[in-house]
Amino acid sequence: MGAENILQLFAPGFKEIWYSPSGVRHTSSPPSAENCFYHGEVQGDKGSSVAISTCEGLKGMITVNSSVSYLIEPLPNQTEMLGHAVYRAESLKLRHGTCGHHHGSQAGGVDDLISGMAHSHQGGREKRDVSQNMKYVELMVVADNAEYRKHGGDYEKTKMKLLEAANYVDKYYKALNIRVALIGLEIWTDQNKASVTENPYSTLGDFLAWRRKQLPRLPNDNAQLVTGVSFQGTTIGLAPLKAMCSEYQSGGVNSDHSDSAVGVAATMAHELGHNFGMNHDTGGCCLASPEEGGCIMAAATGHPFPRVFNHCNEKELQRYLNSGGGKCLFNPPNTRAMYGGQRCGNGYLEEGEECDCGEVEECSSPCCNANSCTLKAGAECAHGVCCHNCKLKSPGDLCRSPSGSCDLPEYCDGKSESCPANFYLVDGTSCARGQAYCYTGMCLTLEQQCLSLWGRDALPAPDLCFQRVNEAGDSYGNCGKDLMGKYRACKNQDANCGKIQCLSAAAKPIEANAVPIDTNIRLGNRKILCRGTHVYRPGQDEDNLGDTLDPGLVMTGTKCGENGICFGGECRNASFLRADECNAKCHSHGLCNNNHNCHCDAGWAPPFCDQVGTGGSMDSGPVIQSSLLPVLLLLPLLLFLGLAGVALWCCHKHRSRPKKSPAPPPPPISSTPTEVKAPPNGHANPTFQLKRQDSSRLTGTQQSPACPPRSRHSIVRPTVKPPPVPAYAARQGSPQPPPPNPPLCPKPPPPVPVKPRPDPPNRPPPPCPLSKPSQELQRRNNPQVPTGPPQSNALSPATRSHCCPLQDMLRKSGFRRKSAGQAERLH
Repeated sequence: MGAENILQLFAPGFKEIWYSPSGVRHTSSPPSAENCFYHGEVQGDKGSSVAISTCEGLKGMITVNSSVSYLIEPLPNQTEMLGHAVYRAESLKLRHGTCGHHHGSQAGGVDDLISGMAHSHQGGREKRDVSQNMKYVELMVVADNAEYRKHGGDYEKTKMKLLEAANYVDKYYKALNIRVALIGLEIWTDQNKASVTENPYSTLGDFLAWRRKQLPRLPNDNAQLVTGVSFQGTTIGLAPLKAMCSEYQSGGVNSDHSDSAVGVAATMAHELGHNFGMNHDTGGCCLASPEEGGCIMAAATGHPFPRVFNHCNEKELQRYLNSGGGKCLFNPPNTRAMYGGQRCGNGYLEEGEECDCGEVEECSSPCCNANSCTLKAGAECAHGVCCHNCKLKSPGDLCRSPSGSCDLPEYCDGKSESCPANFYLVDGTSCARGQAYCYTGMCLTLEQQCLSLWGRDALPAPDLCFQRVNEAGDSYGNCGKDLMGKYRACKNQDANCGKIQCLSAAAKPIEANAVPIDTNIRLGNRKILCRGTHVYRPGQDEDNLGDTLDPGLVMTGTKCGENGICFGGECRNASFLRADECNAKCHSHGLCNNNHNCHCDAGWAPPFCDQVGTGGSMDSGPVIQSSLLPVLLLLPLLLFLGLAGVALWCCHKHRSRPKKSPAPPPPPISSTPTEVKAPPNGHANPTFQLKRQDSSRLTGTQQSPACPPRSRHSIVRPTVKPPPVPAYAARQGSPQPPPPNPPLCPKPPPPVPVKPRPDPPNRPPPPCPLSKPSQELQRRNNPQVPTGPPQSNALSPATRSHCCPLQDMLRKSGFRRKSAGQAERLH
């Protein structure tokens, strides 16, 4: 048989608390030698499971398979602890009992704990390495005076039984990736500190009130009372539903109905399940046969003891966590010395260890040496969501996103591989646009509760439905139960905190064992069908057994009235939660978290959000990565400098452009005919002339008188090949590009319109001749040009405007432009 020492059963700072006969409170932290609890498996038997202690001999359970289990314990009156009794688990007899939680209909035995232990061991092996999916319950276990006297007033016997029971509970919940670690064990050795009677409802209420008062002294996630008193009827335990982490309701009461620690462990695991949002099993959930036992969340218990959670429980747990419940379950194990000392290989990072990936045969971490619990060369970390590829993530890296409007994000701090504990808005903070309040990290609205009961399109009924139904004070309409366990009629102001009433067209509620309770009322001229729910449990007295929070009741924390919140079946003013008082210290730049510290908006610094900073809180880590903070602070300055640089560059670019030489004065307009001068390269530029209306001045052309047109065949081509024409000039239909850097000209005269003039009524003037520059001028400007007529026949704008009728005549005669200076007859 192989087993591992369960050091993590005891949370950091574990305390034992007891009282002297005079009522003086004493506390102590047990020495390391007392840690004698183990989990493991039978070597060579896959699927087997072991949960055992060696504190006073061998005591515990050995599961070979789903149907064969053994209990082992020392024989009585054995001084040297040599004799032990081993017997089948089915042989352990106990009183049949039920849970007071009024939900579910399965009346079979709560029995399949053994096969569940085998399953839980496998789950624990798979999740041994601390991961983001692991949850941790810091549990406080309290034994009342009757339990202490039941063990003959022997403090050690009482303590060892409860520690053994806690070891079993931890084993069961490992299958759900939940570890249950004791934060404290208190035994009322002198007298009860809360009223404990045969009434489970009054006992639960008094115990939860006592727990809340003790929270500042010893904080815990959940507290369970184990009493030696037998409750009325067949009830052996009671707990609120979906109350895990609640300051007011996270806990339960359990009657010790067996001499074996396995019995009280089964009851405690069951009541914890209700706190986790698990209902009683319905048909088709528990598939274990009677020989194999039953399931932990069955409505009744018998023998053998239960040992398993089923797929229905897993789905309900996941729904509860996804809705925002269980916010307190994410704090990782503390690195301080744990109860019983430390050991490399238990899968928990403890003080003095760099990492711990479990035993050598199960360690799969590439960053950790399993033998020495040290990091491998180059590694900074090995576990946790703030560790990636053996390196710590940067400060401000999001490690847990909010699950809803009442949850807060958490960020890596760059120093630890673990994400900070899960924090949420303080109870009583407004949410859902003022239509609801935050409670235990959830924004509880009537709309959501109706949807969960009836499905799609369900809505809350009018207030009149709540008043008419819940004033009855029976199992179908009430505001919970009084201290005697009887249904309590709702007062008018508390009606919206009783049985929830919805509007729905569904045939029946979603819950398998729930039936609709319909009530017709008239609201004005309308007839309204108010729909409630009730869960039947065959064979049980409906008025004798029930629960403080059945599924059909409005959930604690739901808004009622203008400023009220449902609490214990009453509509109380939400000011008692003091959320506004806490939020006021955040200077309107943040809200309080459940630690009553300000969680600041981005741009404001904790603790009071009154100075510029990165946001977040003292608990959640920095919102903005520290490496990005200087950049964000300098971003406005960098933006300004960038714009200034662009402006300076544009200015420099503008000033560095070459200045254009001033244009020569225009020649005087004379009536004397002059020849058109060509540009220095000897070619006219019609394109440039078209773009510039004063181009005749830039090219030095002058008007020429009208003369007979030269025939096409009289044009003499030059004998020397002219310079090549650039492609872009050819595309524009010009033989030569414009001259570089054309001189600036003074403001030109008003442009000469290009639009052709209308034909005169009389005979048109003769066509305008194609002017040519003088050969003498060409030879003077360009010695390469031979003697002869010029190539270009372009006209100056002045000439073209004077000869516009010629263009009209050519068009009317069937001529068109073919190329520069050429015409073609259209056939």
